[in-house]
Amino acid sequence: MTMRVLCDRGYAEDVTQEVFVEVWSKAASFDARCGSPLAWMITIAHRRAIDRVRSEQSRTARDQRNSLLSMRRCFDDDVAAEVLAEMSNHRVVACLDCLTDLEREAIVLAYIDRLTYRETAAALDIPVPTAKSRIREGLHRMRHQLEGELVTVG
Repeated sequence: MTMRVLCDRGYAEDVTQEVFVEVWSKAASFDARCGSPLAWMITIAHRRAIDRVRSEQSRTARDQRNSLLSMRRCFDDDVAAEVLAEMSNHRVVACLDCLTDLEREAIVLAYIDRLTYRETAAALDIPVPTAKSRIREGLHRMRHQLEGELVTVG
């Protein structure tokens, strides 16, 4: 389970070990009426793996911000830093044009208005899984658009 979510053997091994420790320490809280022991363990493993993915994404975003800050320090110029930030903003806004209206609307609510999946779904009057799918597909399309820009610019 963890390998499928994380796609990295080292991370998957770490998370699996954390899962076993959690299962051991919370074994008394297991309720057989809620499902099988295996399902309980798989749920814990899946949640831990997703947490690790989110943690890595946060680390990557933090590293990118720090990289931009160090570039700013290199220039030691507010104008240069503002231009770099504005270029990034323009690229992201341009990528929004490659989305369907439904994807764009969901992404704007989730990332610009900072709504949760549940709040986004409620605002769009759709089920939560549908909102998640629209956001995921839109982000996937934006990533490919940005990667295409990076390839063609070089």
